[in-house]
Amino acid sequence: MQVPRILAPRRHLLGAFALAIASLLQPACAQSASDDVLVQMKQAFQRGDRGRLAALLPQARGHALEPWAAYWELKVRLQEASAQEVQDFLARYAGTYQEDRLRNDWLLLLGQRRDWDGFAAMYPGFRMRDDVQVQCYATLVDILRSGSATPAQAESVRDNWLKQRDADDGCLTAADRLVASRLLTPDTAWKKARLAIEANRPQAARGAITIAAPDALPMFDQLNASAPKFLGSAVIAASRARKEMVVLALIKIAMADPDMAASQLEGKWAPMLSAEERNWLWGTIGRQAANKLSPQANVYFANVTKNSDLSDDMLGWKVRAALRAGQWKDVNASVTAMSEAAQDDPTWVYWRARALTAMGGDERKTQARTLLETIAGTRGFYELLALEDLGQRAVVPTKPEPLTAQEKQAARANPSLARGLYAIAIGLRSEGTREWNYATNLHDKGGMGDRELLAAADMACQQQVWDRCINTSERTKGAIDVDQRFPMPFHDTVLRKSQDIGLDPAYVYGLIRQESRFIMDARSGVGASGLMQVMPATAKWTANKIGLTGFTPNQINDRDTNITIGTAYLKLALDDFDGSMALAAAAYNAGPGRPRSWRNGPVLDAAIWAENVPFTETRDYVKKVLANTTNYAAIISGQPQSLKSRLGRVGPRDAREPEPNKDLP
Repeated sequence: MQVPRILAPRRHLLGAFALAIASLLQPACAQSASDDVLVQMKQAFQRGDRGRLAALLPQARGHALEPWAAYWELKVRLQEASAQEVQDFLARYAGTYQEDRLRNDWLLLLGQRRDWDGFAAMYPGFRMRDDVQVQCYATLVDILRSGSATPAQAESVRDNWLKQRDADDGCLTAADRLVASRLLTPDTAWKKARLAIEANRPQAARGAITIAAPDALPMFDQLNASAPKFLGSAVIAASRARKEMVVLALIKIAMADPDMAASQLEGKWAPMLSAEERNWLWGTIGRQAANKLSPQANVYFANVTKNSDLSDDMLGWKVRAALRAGQWKDVNASVTAMSEAAQDDPTWVYWRARALTAMGGDERKTQARTLLETIAGTRGFYELLALEDLGQRAVVPTKPEPLTAQEKQAARANPSLARGLYAIAIGLRSEGTREWNYATNLHDKGGMGDRELLAAADMACQQQVWDRCINTSERTKGAIDVDQRFPMPFHDTVLRKSQDIGLDPAYVYGLIRQESRFIMDARSGVGASGLMQVMPATAKWTANKIGLTGFTPNQINDRDTNITIGTAYLKLALDDFDGSMALAAAAYNAGPGRPRSWRNGPVLDAAIWAENVPFTETRDYVKKVLANTTNYAAIISGQPQSLKSRLGRVGPRDAREPEPNKDLP
């Protein structure tokens, strides 16, 4: 079956893009009948309804988003499509996001079909290069064509394979080839199996074991069915495979119950395993205990005899556990054992600097100051903390030179940016976001330069597409435009409602920026709605609490009502947690019950407490809300601001204080 030749000539398409741009520059963009066709096609694509897509495709002729319509229609039947159909599509939509995305899809199929010649011919035109599986196929094709692999190619496959959480054909096939030719050792396959079990990805683990020791697959199936039962009947022999099966079984137990895994390891298995295997297991057990905020975490980590045997993730949790215990030497040793890439993360740069300072000595203090200077600024949580440790506070950065008319026009003339905004305007937010990100990040190698990013962000800001405005402006490396990065839509409403209930408006703006990026129709996967992402049950409870009579669930999408309820709930949470912004932000994201539990234990610097929040999403959320708040406070007040003063310290609730509001949802 051929794609219907309904596509307009290139000149007509460019005219459609220009019309799209013109329409986006108007105060409002009404949805037309042809827009509705695109919405219907998206819905049909989600259902995999080929017939409906084919029937609607002719009606998308000449539409600004025609490339999406053609992509959806071809994508659902790509398995049966001919190479000529694919080539025709790529030629018609040359230079577009859809062209490169379809090329990605086709490359995956060619790799699965082992059509290496077809893959080699297609790959050079792939601009995004953002698919790890395609990268593995590409490296494999190079190896097959040259007849041998370089160390760099082997390392590339290794890194990409270990990065992949789910089972995939590309990296698995390339790794199999390299292990068979002894350019990768079986150690890599066993490491992959361990990481896969830790991530609860048994199929990915099974694929790795198929490479390392296919005869061990029956044992793996037994331990995957029941790790305790497997260990109860397992007998260690000299074979590497049998020992690795014990390691995998203990990892599986540790993920659910680190104390039980520790007991098993200490009681029977440790003497039978190698030092590296024991270190990995103690790292896994320590990480899981640290994630549960257990004081036993440091005890378990103390059994590790060589930090370099641990993964970066294990070392990160070793740092967190050491921070809670004030063990600064362990903080320093764990960070220095991380990979170079991990050590460059501002999180670990900052804590290593703090550790060196705490350890004392002029040389260490000088080294700490140098580390802080590499990250200090206003870009994020640890950058702001580093700035304060150097004796400065957050101020509003100097704005870059104003955009020229030519720079603004270049952004408006970019067809991918135009399509992105158009798609968002008619309700195709996911497609619009992907198209926009492609234009700013991936169309050209390295993405847009700072001035281009500022112009693109300005284009989004002018259309009040605040998430693209913020996210695009955040990508600049040398210039910071605070009006783009920290916009203040609905200024009068937010300030009035915040001040009416005694809430810092900078805190409210900091939270909204993280919750919804000021998208009015934002809706989370769990049902939270609006600017402040309020759950229906929470909205109803808060409305009753503040005496908002006649409240109905659909009112949560009204801007003023959403802000009223969101700020009221935030104030109730703040009061419930003794005025701690960090605890209240955690409660807003994860519910109040969890931070009530997480605050128990030692009294901590709130930065240490925040870094130890067990949920990755909530941990990042708290840090970003507090960093946002500090930057907004500098903008609103015009005065230097302290993040540390907003953090304070976190510890158990004072028994003399009133009981928390137990029904706070």
